Amino acid sequence: METFFRDLLRSAFVQRALGVLAAEYLRLVWLTNRFSYDPPDVYEQVEPMMPAIFVFWHGQHLMTPFVKIKESYRAKVLISRHPDGEFNAIAAERLGIGTIRGSGDHSGAFNRKGGVGAFKEMGRALEDGWNVATTADVPKRARVAGLGPVMLARETGRPILALAMVTSRFIRLKNWDSTTINLPFGRGAVVGIEPVYVPPDADAATMEKLRQHVEFLLNEATRRAYAAVGRPEAALG
Repeated sequence: METFFRDLLRSAFVQRALGVLAAEYLRLVWLTNRFSYDPPDVYEQVEPMMPAIFVFWHGQHLMTPFVKIKESYRAKVLISRHPDGEFNAIAAERLGIGTIRGSGDHSGAFNRKGGVGAFKEMGRALEDGWNVATTADVPKRARVAGLGPVMLARETGRPILALAMVTSRFIRLKNWDSTTINLPFGRGAVVGIEPVYVPPDADAATMEKLRQHVEFLLNEATRRAYAAVGRPEAALG
């Protein structure tokens, strides 16, 4: 029976239905929350840097498709090849975001789960003028940034932009990344702090230093975002 329900949930019909429902629910959340921006002119600052590598914490990613507020902001997001990631891909595409399937494997070993192909595809997307979005965490280690985005920035010369996008009303799951289900009818905040550029000749020590800086920026953006919506304690979750 357990196998039956697992196979049912992973069927193409159910995955598509879940993806469509998720997309439309997130659209409702976006439309019914009043969002503030930090800095207020964040889009004016970011546009000249595009295409860029947008990073955010796993579990805090559900609202990020709505960072793309203009059709001219072409964006693709990295989504796992795991069958459970299929409805996420369907939802993202319904919200106007392209998808790249695979794992960034942020430890730096890109040979698993389609990592090599995904890394190359992200590079090609940036070369073609697409923004690329990905979670920054090392797999199964929440709030620990990996080297994947830093390696991509070194290879492409494009900046890393750490981002937090939160709402005042949410449900937080008790899983490894404390997934936050955003709720409608509240306040929201989008926070981006500063770009991180990686020199093409960056050595291991420089890469580690920049990885730590990306981690700091993500935590600081998260702290500021939750403070902006009146939920400073939520940044610790």
